[in-house]
Amino acid sequence: MSNGYNRRTTQMRGKPYLYLTTNSPGSERKMAVTLRCIIVDDDEIDRLATVSFVRQYPFLSITGIYSAPDQVLMAVQEVQPDVLFMDIDMPVLNGLELRDRLRQVPVCVFITSYSEYAVESFEKEAFDFLVKPITQNRFEQMVTRLHDYFVLRQKAALLDSTLGADSIFIKDGHDQVKINLRDILYLEALKDYTRIVTTERKHHILSSIGNLLKEKYFTSFIRIHRSYAVQREYIQTITASHVKIKNHELPIGRSYKDALKAITLLPS
Repeated sequence: MSNGYNRRTTQMRGKPYLYLTTNSPGSERKMAVTLRCIIVDDDEIDRLATVSFVRQYPFLSITGIYSAPDQVLMAVQEVQPDVLFMDIDMPVLNGLELRDRLRQVPVCVFITSYSEYAVESFEKEAFDFLVKPITQNRFEQMVTRLHDYFVLRQKAALLDSTLGADSIFIKDGHDQVKINLRDILYLEALKDYTRIVTTERKHHILSSIGNLLKEKYFTSFIRIHRSYAVQREYIQTITASHVKIKNHELPIGRSYKDALKAITLLPS
């Protein structure tokens, strides 16, 4: 498996879990991930097909299988699923409307026969959109992304507290990790998360890069791109299109060039 993780399955208290061991130097932390899933499809054959695919992955635990959206609305309040596998074209309440009412569920994967729903599905913040009949390879691709997404959520380092003027504590799993602000090279936006890249390793904060930069602890950083902010003192070279910081080359966004001109003259 990619992204620096080794995958193996095991049993814990009678329930299947997926364990992950990071490959980063000195890190042996293992993280158990199990995802509660609900399946809803008014077509029995398609519903059973989805069940068959999901059951191939031990870390996906099916907590409910339903043929009608109204059944799901009641069930979600009790089981609090992590993932919805859902058809779109259903009577009374279609899948898109159902998703509007179940935004509290972190992930929704639409499975439908109608590809024309794709744009509207992603407007509803669908995690993925699968067109029937589903192939094994396509489902595997989705599950890999699904797994990586929830590992990131579980590892997400929440900005928890501060220590003095030059350090912060972040929550990484169950641990409080101290980071020296001077060790941070740059910040990288990852949708709702921000990756903090230090001289030693990478951490993840469950906060947008924009919100982080509003904090007083990050006043020494300058935004160079929609996805990047760098620590000023570590900037080595600025070209018309890139900033070099240590061994990293990061792009400069067109709308952020004026901010960089305040600290140097950009090439024309």
